[in-house]
Amino acid sequence: MNFEMPTIETNGINLYYEIKGEGEPLLLIMGITAPGSVWGPHVADWQEHFQCIVADNRGVGFSDKPAGPYTSAMMADDYAGLLDHLGMENVSVVGCSMGSIIAQQLAIRHPHKVKSLVLMCPWARCDSYAKGVFQQMINAKARFTPAEFSLHIQLLIFSKSHWDKPQVLKEMEEGRLADGENPFPQPLHGLEGQAAACIHHDALAALAEVKSPTLVIGGDADIFTPVWMAREVSEAIKGSQLYLYEGLGHGFHFENTPDFNPRVREWLLAHS
Repeated sequence: MNFEMPTIETNGINLYYEIKGEGEPLLLIMGITAPGSVWGPHVADWQEHFQCIVADNRGVGFSDKPAGPYTSAMMADDYAGLLDHLGMENVSVVGCSMGSIIAQQLAIRHPHKVKSLVLMCPWARCDSYAKGVFQQMINAKARFTPAEFSLHIQLLIFSKSHWDKPQVLKEMEEGRLADGENPFPQPLHGLEGQAAACIHHDALAALAEVKSPTLVIGGDADIFTPVWMAREVSEAIKGSQLYLYEGLGHGFHFENTPDFNPRVREWLLAHS
């Protein structure tokens, strides 16, 4: 098993990435506020079957955090440059939330680089409600302590069924404490840049161009990116498959990891 932790220059920024595992390449793109390390519970499974490429998006983690605004197309070009650096084409791509809009743009702008797509809790465009949610995220980041902001995010991404579990409550509290002590927190301008990419993403018409096999997956109790968004993406990509977890939220992949990991793994293996 190989393990690399370099930083490369792509699209005008330094992008930090890691490679874990061996096999067919699998690019993993995380969501707003989150570094690539958040993929950990999934990479633990998938690295046994794939060469997992995990990066920190611009604006967070160990990658550069230039002033925004960013766009989903710009961030897709960041990853196109990473794949060029690695000498890779025709890779499988999994994008979560903001990572899903980056993955969409990668498939639209660089179709030869994308073999198959898994789009987690995606959207093709924002309505006024979604724009308000992202703006309020910025407001919260500007005013809350890191632990308070962590609670704000937890309220957005986890379903009632998750909050109802005593052990989960303890784990979420520990997560908030850890976020409060994070020595490398995301700066406000990094979040503002990412939020701009989320708010202004509009690929609805262009999604008809996507020819890669696509799985759209989400939770039907998602209050952050409501289920109509996932349905709209699935309907826009001809031949895509849609799977929704009943009663789960934006963080469905953490709420039911024992089902999610093998479900996505087997789908990817069937389309590799």
